[in-house]
Amino acid sequence: MKKPNGDNGTPEPRLYRVVAERVQQLIQDEKIAPGARLPAERELSAKLSVSRASLREALIALELGGVVEVRGGSGVYVCERPLPAEVPETGPGPFEVLAARRLIESEIAAIAAKVATAAHVDAILRAVEEMERHHEDRASNEQADRNFHLAIARATGNTAFVGVIEYLWNNRGSLWHKLKEHYQTEELRLETLPDHRKILEAIAAHDPAGARHAMRAHLERVTRTFSRG
Repeated sequence: MKKPNGDNGTPEPRLYRVVAERVQQLIQDEKIAPGARLPAERELSAKLSVSRASLREALIALELGGVVEVRGGSGVYVCERPLPAEVPETGPGPFEVLAARRLIESEIAAIAAKVATAAHVDAILRAVEEMERHHEDRASNEQADRNFHLAIARATGNTAFVGVIEYLWNNRGSLWHKLKEHYQTEELRLETLPDHRKILEAIAAHDPAGARHAMRAHLERVTRTFSRG
């Protein structure tokens, strides 16, 4: 998918790339030496007048570009390399994808609650049970999570919805995976297991409002965790 064009016909730069360039400029202007730690995220986001989520995407993009190193529980450090460096283009930012998912998947869950058959509910249940069984295995848990969201889309009977969910899952990119590497914990996986059960129960009860609310609450929890750490 192409990025939207600006008024002059050129692609609009993604927000995380814009913020990443500002972080690089700050490193140069303030002469932050290689190996030194950047200001804390809260201070840095205030200094740059950007949200914590946008800053976090930018820092992870800079990490992928070899400019900084994100050390869990310690902070973000300037790497031993010359600046400026090219910030890699990795597709939509993680919080763009999550915002789209909150809007789209909440409505898909509501539609599924209206029309899901017993077979559809069984497929969603199997995915939930797989997530619960493999909550300590990140790869297996993520595959079961993907199957869960796809099973809900299939329950609508609309193949276009299935295609949309596949697109959203397949285009999360390296920024998303690096974000999960740093900030998704076993605690978050355990916290989201009841979320998936609530979504399943609302769909099984043919409660569209409940399914919509449960899906939105689940994705809001993920967004809060990834944006605040």
